[in-house]
This record gives sequence, structure tokens and C-alpha cells, in this order.
Amino acid sequence: MKILIQGGRVIDPASGFDEKTDVALVDRAVTAIKNIENDFSPDHVIDASNCIVMPGLVDLQVRLREPGQEHAGMLASELAAAVAGGVTSVVCPPDTDPVLDEAGLVEMLRYRAQRLNLARVFPLGALTCRLEGEILTEMLALTDAGCVAFSQAEIPLVNTQVLLRALQYASTFGYAVWLRPQELYLGKGVAASGPLAMRMGLSGVPVAAETIALHTIFELVRATKARVHLCRLSSAAGVSLVRQAKAEGLPVSCDVSINSLHLSDLDLGYFDSRMRLHPPLRQQRDRDALRAGLEDGTIDALVSDHTPIDEDAKTLPFAQSEPGATGLELLLSLTLKWAQDDGIPLPRALATVTNRGADVLGASLGVGGGGRLVVGGVADVCIFDPQAHWVVQPATLRSQGRYTPFGGYELPGRVRATLVGGDMVFQS
Repeated sequence: MKILIQGGRVIDPASGFDEKTDVALVDRAVTAIKNIENDFSPDHVIDASNCIVMPGLVDLQVRLREPGQEHAGMLASELAAAVAGGVTSVVCPPDTDPVLDEAGLVEMLRYRAQRLNLARVFPLGALTCRLEGEILTEMLALTDAGCVAFSQAEIPLVNTQVLLRALQYASTFGYAVWLRPQELYLGKGVAASGPLAMRMGLSGVPVAAETIALHTIFELVRATKARVHLCRLSSAAGVSLVRQAKAEGLPVSCDVSINSLHLSDLDLGYFDSRMRLHPPLRQQRDRDALRAGLEDGTIDALVSDHTPIDEDAKTLPFAQSEPGATGLELLLSLTLKWAQDDGIPLPRALATVTNRGADVLGASLGVGGGGRLVVGGVADVCIFDPQAHWVVQPATLRSQGRYTPFGGYELPGRVRATLVGGDMVFQS
């Protein structure tokens, strides 16, 4: 299949390319940008006038709910939501039911995802068996089955000796470990510690829950030289510690969710369970520090933290409701909103959801890479109209999870087409 994308503003954040031109795709690869041969005869032409043509988004935190939680989300529905949002590569954590701690389960998930021919799925393998924090999984077998790194998902690893051994093993064989920095006992609250949580009578999660975990992780990284990715920072103090660790040269990276980037604890309103998130929304100074950290590169990537939740689990009193929100279809628009709010150049903002996320995955993206739009690269493309605005109406989202803190928001940017490996998987 030969495809010509015509007349769009082509942006490749990784290389800095930004020009109104044409893009030629042949089969699964980008064969030309700008310098299209005169005899190129496309089978299909996409009119991208007044649109931006960019690499498909890479989302590092997406719960797909299969296997085991199909009532909250099916693989088909969540990957359809991904491509509708311009997301062509998603990383899913191992906290499914059963947990992704055996090669057969990982192979089944990847097979089902490939059959759907939508977004690419990159599974994280469980760091410990059943995520119980005691016995390390067979990392080699899980890697051979397709796992790109290893994680405890939302479950803190209490036993520091087990974490040390995990990082030693991962360092020896070149694996990456993804950790959510939160101390178990301090992190059992339902809202961020502060005056608001106190007034509302909600149990709090102090900033120390994050910083204590970060100090522990950094000490172990110093000892093992293991590559660690920190998932969803939430505090100004956490950003400062990561900045220091990177300046020291530690092999760490990190991300932040769209929720923490745009919202604060003031948005909890009158016990609004849509704002029950993990990590909890913190104060405005934390939100401002997260924005600054994402802009200056301390924070590597912006993620949707997509967690589809059914009505029974969300329409409960705040403290009893399940934390999380749907976000795949909002990631691009909320990236654009952040860029507009803070006056950030568009290519730099788009880098946080394309090549910077791809750099965290590294070689796991395979030949041709991802998060880049370059000649010879994989033909994963997002085409969107930057001038279009839309109102977030949860009932119209493609995800089975309809609960989002951004319901009713008017957001910029509307995806017009998404291609994965040169195949048109979404078109509006």
C-alpha cells in the first residue's frame, strides 16, 4: 500500500523538522518526507491541509484491563480509544488478573493485541511473582515473551532486600525496572495531605511517601547501576530529587500524568469521586513544579495514566471509590492545552508524548523505532487539526471507562487520522 499525506505541517520533534510538506508511506515505512519522487503513484491520498502530521503518540501508562477485568475495559475498546486519540504505542502494567508473571500470559496478551491491528502493545512484566514482593519472576522468559521492562505496578515493594536483588539482576542483564515511588504505610490515604484533606476529613498521603521511596530507590541505583523509570511523580520535592539524581548521572527517567499536570487538590470539590486518583492530586505549587519539570526535561514524558473504571466502582463515597480515570483520548489535547497555557513551542510539547517516551522504551520499540517521523522509520502517524476544539463528553468516549476529571472541558486539537504501520486504523 502506497499512501501520500499531502499538504500538512509535518513536525518531527526528535529531529526538529517542522515544515509544510508531503509525506510518502510505502507498506510499513516512511519512504520520503518533502522530496517525493515525481513518479510516486499512491494508492491512497490523505488531505492534511490545515492539519499537523506528527509521529504517533507513545503512552507509557495504560491499563487495558485484560485479562481478568473485562467488565471495566476490553482490549478492543481500549485500543480503539488509543488510536482515536492518536496513540500508536501503549505500555501496559502487569497488574491484570492473573498477573503478568508468566510467559504464556504475556504471549496471549500480545497475540490478542496483534490480531486487533490497532495500537502496538508493550507489556511490563511483574517484578515479583503475583506482585507479592517476595520471589523474583523469571525475567529472561518474560523478556523473551515480549516484556519491555519489569514493574510492581501500584504495589510498593516493602522488602528492600528483594528490591536490591531485583535491581542487581536487572542491571546484570540490561533490563529496566519501572517503579511508582510510594512508601507503603505512608501511602494508604485517599487524598494528598494538606489543609484541604484535613477539612474534608480524608486520610492523607504526605509528600514524604514519595520522597522516602525516591531516596531508597536512588541509593539502590547507586549501588547497582540499574536503569529505573519512575512512574507518575506527584510532588515538587519529588521533581527536585529527580533533578539532583539526573545531575549526578544516575540512569533514571520519569513521567507525570495528565491529571497531576492540570489539576490540584482544590479540584476535589465536594467529594467528587472523578478526582479520586492515584497518585492523589496535590497542591498548586506541586502542579506548577511538575509543569516546570516537564518543560525543562527533568520529567521525561507525559502519560495518560489511563484506568478505565466501571460505574459500580466509581459511584461510591470518595474514599471508597476506585482510584483512576480514563485518559487515552485526552492525552494529545491536554498536551496542547499545557503548551498553550505555558507558552511552550508546539514541537517541544509534542516531544513529551512522542520521542521522549520512545527514548524511555529504547530498543524495545524494535527496528524503525517509534515516536519519530523520519525516512526509513516505522509509519506510525497521527494527523490532527490544531484549530479544532471539542468538549469532553464522557458518554461519547470509546473507552469502556467513562469517568474522567475533565468532563465538560473544552480542549484544543482533534485527531483526524491515525496510521499504525502504514495501516489506517482511525479516521474521523
